[in-house]
Formats: sequence, structure tokens, C-alpha cells
Amino acid sequence: MNFDQLSYLLLFASIASAVAWGYYAFTQRNNTVANTTENNKPPQWVETSQFIFALATIILLIRLFDLALVLMTLSVFTGLVWGGYLLLRRLKLSVPATQAAATTTQTGATPDTASKVKEPIIVEFSRFLFPVVIIVFIVRGFVVEPFKIPSESMLPTLEIGDFILVNRFAYGLRLPVFDYKLLDLGSPKRGDVIVFRFPRDPSVDYIKRVVGLPGDRIRYENKHIFINDQQVNYTLLGTYIKQPKYEEYAEKLGDVNHHILLLENSYSSRPFLAEGHEITVPPNQYFAMGDNRDNSSDGRVWGFVPDANLKGRAFLVWFSWAWEAGESPKWSRIGNTIK
Repeated sequence: MNFDQLSYLLLFASIASAVAWGYYAFTQRNNTVANTTENNKPPQWVETSQFIFALATIILLIRLFDLALVLMTLSVFTGLVWGGYLLLRRLKLSVPATQAAATTTQTGATPDTASKVKEPIIVEFSRFLFPVVIIVFIVRGFVVEPFKIPSESMLPTLEIGDFILVNRFAYGLRLPVFDYKLLDLGSPKRGDVIVFRFPRDPSVDYIKRVVGLPGDRIRYENKHIFINDQQVNYTLLGTYIKQPKYEEYAEKLGDVNHHILLLENSYSSRPFLAEGHEITVPPNQYFAMGDNRDNSSDGRVWGFVPDANLKGRAFLVWFSWAWEAGESPKWSRIGNTIK
């Protein structure tokens, strides 16, 4: 859990607004008629504090924890708050007449008045947020999930700043957060671009191209891939225009035609798959590599991708903007399919 300046600012805003909210609640604890009519609603500064607390807390949680976990927690919390409030309202409005009369005498609030009481801000917030969060949670967890490309390891296929969509059910219907496979709908094919949880740190998502399937024998020698002793050939296309130090090649993996980058006269250590050595892909695991072959931390460095770590298959670039590098949006990349 890494705190940066923005995280500390969000934490301060969350604590400060919670203190203000709590102070108001403490000072009103003995007011028996409070919150029964429109005239007794909290002051504007209290509602503002409640809004800041909710917003700052949500953003902080998203920055520090897995987004799927945050969405699930918010879905449960807002659902319980909203549902619980509706249940209590229903119970209060269905009290016997004698009890209702007694309540009116003691508080001055009639059942009709009680039915028109303004909802507490936390209930309003939950009522508004619950349907939004639950829809996002279901779509993101079961159908399609967005990701942003952070590195050059998949050049020239994917560039830094590309926002991509991932088919979440391509390799099975999985329970969000727990990643438990509910239904097996298929498995990766050679050449697929996959998103997965990094085996050495499952909190980090990686994106690579599938090279080896279970049972395959893989060798990488003199910048060529050998699968079951068969060399994967590629054809030189020329210098990569965006970075002239690279040469761009066309390669075919399985039924997928795609481009790769190679850096001539560059050889780096690959601790898992050393030059000329052969490995066999275990059952229920895959061997994946980046398209930028000489600038990618991939299976040659850290090993295989377990089936349990798969998140889905990347299929579309829906936006592209590397604003951190001071670049403008790349409109021409929008809508590109990922092959």
C-alpha cells in the first residue's frame, strides 16, 4: 500500500469531513424531534461534509485497493443502507393506530409527516450510488473490463497510453474479486493477447501474447521462437518509424498475424528461458511474451501464466492518450482491433 501526496490529501479530506459530520451528529444527539420535518434538515455545511467524506473515501479506496474489491464493498454497503432504510420506513409506517397516535403526541410528527421526511444524506447517497455501482460491478466483472497500457513491452501492437477493452468471459465466467471460475467457456489460443494477474505479484496486471500452450516445448534462440522444434518465422518490414532503433517484423503465431519489434545486436539475460534452452509448458499454464521482444519482462524472465490468473482477452483500443508524456490524444488509434 503506497501513499503519495494525493493519497495523503484524500485521507486528510476524509478525516476532516468525518470529524465535522461527527461533531454535528454529537451535538444533535438529544434532539428528539430532529430529522422529522423538512425544517430540521442538517445545515448545508454538514451535507457538504458528508459528500466530501464519501467522495474522498471512495477515491482513496480505489487508489489503494483493487477496484473490483472496492466496487463489491460499495455495492454491499449502499445496498444494505438503502434497503435497510426502506425496511425501517415500511415498519414505521405500518405501526398500529394506537401506537401511531402515541408517537404523534410525543413528537408532534404525524404518520403523513413522517412519510415525507427528507432522507438522511447517507441514504440519498446510497440510493443514487447503488444502481450505478452494481451495474459497473457486473459489467466490469463479468463482461468487459478496461485497462490502460503502461509500458512499451507490447509495441508495435499496443502503445503507452492505449486504453483497451478486455473480454472477461473469453476464458470462462469468473467470480470478480475471488477470480473463481464458475463456468468454463474456452481457453487461450496461440497468438491471443491476454491480460492476467502477474504470478509473482497478483495485485499487478500484465498484458502479453500467448506463445506456448500446455504441453508445448518452447525454445528461444537467436531471436527466433521454436515451438515443438518448429521455428516461428518472421519477415522484415523495415525500420520502426516511431523508434528507428528497432526493426519491425511480421510474424504468425497460430492463426494470428501480427507485428513484432527486434533490436539488432541486443542480447539480454533471460533467467527462466536462457538462450538456446528448452522448457515444457505445464498443464493449465501458458507461456507468454511481449511483442517488443528485446524490451519486455515476460515468460522468459518470470515463467508461466497459470490459468487461474487469467483475466481475459484484449480485443479493442477504445482511446489512446499518454498525457503523462505530454502527448496529445491519438485519435487514429481509437477503434483499432487487437490482433
